Amino acid sequence: MSVDLNGIGPGQVNTQRTTADKATGTQAAQPATDQQAKSQAQGARGENVSLSSQAKNLKQLEQKLGDFPEMDDDRIAEIRSALENGTYKVDAEKLAQKMLEMDESIFG
Repeated sequence: MSVDLNGIGPGQVNTQRTTADKATGTQAAQPATDQQAKSQAQGARGENVSLSSQAKNLKQLEQKLGDFPEMDDDRIAEIRSALENGTYKVDAEKLAQKMLEMDESIFG
């Protein structure tokens, strides 16, 4: 048995039809030609894509966020020096509250 790796070989085509396909098979023959005509007409006109206002807003937000650095280098340097000096203090209550908030957001 040979397999055509560049396309679909004759043994790879699934020609079985479902019961629903068989019932509408005779009725679908005529609309199929209508659908082909519509798709050819659309192809001749070109493709149009329209974005919702929400999608446009998300794209603008994404562009604005791209302007910001991923990390705050100054803040990282400040924390690093505080750790090296031994002056970095952890607010246990604030840390615990943030952990609870994260747990709530994940597990509800």
